[in-house]
Formats: sequence, C-alpha cells, structure tokens
Amino acid sequence: MTPESKDPLADLDPFDIFDAEATRLDRHFSRLDDEGWNRPSRCEGWSVRDILGHLAGEELYNHACLAGDLDGFFAMLAREGAGGGFNGFNQWCVRQRRDVPVEEVLEEWRRANAETRERMRSLGREAELRTSAGPYPVGLQAFHYDSEYATHADDVGAPVSDDEAGERTWWRARVGEFVLGEQGSGIQVGLTAEGVSVRADGMSERLPADVFVEATVGRLPDDHPLDGGLKNALRCLA
Repeated sequence: MTPESKDPLADLDPFDIFDAEATRLDRHFSRLDDEGWNRPSRCEGWSVRDILGHLAGEELYNHACLAGDLDGFFAMLAREGAGGGFNGFNQWCVRQRRDVPVEEVLEEWRRANAETRERMRSLGREAELRTSAGPYPVGLQAFHYDSEYATHADDVGAPVSDDEAGERTWWRARVGEFVLGEQGSGIQVGLTAEGVSVRADGMSERLPADVFVEATVGRLPDDHPLDGGLKNALRCLA
C-alpha cells in the first residue's frame, strides 16, 4: 500500500475547497442588505449577521493554532470571561460583534480568513498544527474548516449552482465518512453513486447523499424520519 492510498481523501484538495467555500460566503455576504443580515439562519438563535460574527471571531482560534499559542488564546478567553468551552467561545464571538458595524465585521473576517487560508496552504497538508485536541495534520484540519464553511453557507442561504451541487455534496459525504471513522464511531458507511448505506448497532439505512451530509453536520430537521439514535450517531461535524 502506498502512503497516498492510506489517505482516503488524498485526491481532494482541502485548500482549494476552503477557498471556494470562503468565496461563496464572501460573495453572498457582499450582496446583503439590512433585511438580509437580520434574517434568521438555520442556527437556532442566530441571524445571518451572527453567523458572520461567529466566523470572524473563530479566526482568533485559527490564528492561535497557526502561531502555536493556544495557551495565550485560552488565557485571553479567561480574561474576557468567555467560559463554557467552545460553545461559550462561539457565543462570546457573536456578542462581541453585534454592536459593531457589519461592514467592519465583514472586513475583519475577510482579512483574518484570507491569512488563515494562505498560511495553511503554505504549510501543506502533511504539516501539523497544535489544536485544542492535540497535534493534527494541516490538511485534515482544513477539511474540517471546509465542512464548517459549507454548512454555514447553507445556513445563510448562499447559492450553490446546479453545476457544482453534485460534486460539493460528494466531497462533503466523503469528509463525513472519514470523520466518522476517525472518531471511532463504529458506523459502517458505504458511498456509491446511488446513495449512502449506513450500518450501526443493528440498524441499517440507505440515505441520499445530501441527507447523509445533513446528518453529519446536525442539520436534519427534528421531524425527519431517520431513526433518532442513528441521527445522533451520524452527527460528527457540528
């Protein structure tokens, strides 16, 4: 087995995907008026503007990972009283920016995220970052960011063309399959052109790829007919 074949995502470029999803969000944000910014997103309790605030604030963590200074990052959170783990950090990021002109928040995110993407690409996928979970390959961390950006793009209604929808769903399904395996979920996933088969704890389902993706990022509606236990088990990227 070659080293490349050990990586099930080796044929995907995480940095190109990151660029594409950041561009999608930027293009969408750039066209919003006040009504669009204040519209509810799919994230409960957050408006579209709040999603931007979350993304902008999250770059503090991304840059701390790149700088190898998570101690300084967590010390800053302690000084700010932003407890409650990453959920608390996310809420703090949103609160900090709700009274800042949205144009300033958008520019903050653009600059910080562009730096993150450039530095990660320069490091290369085999380099390691110091993350809150320990050392982790840059390329795999980028895939996590890819999934998050695609999810938030959908959360705020950023358009996806028919030409790119199929390929976008496919890479997201593959990342979901990889992360489920990485986390030791025990779920058996089979990806085919016809859909996704999942097996776990005696349960077996065949899902459309887009439904599988929505399950992995925790965006299936409460009334979706997928078994609740399996729905929870598939959630790995949110």
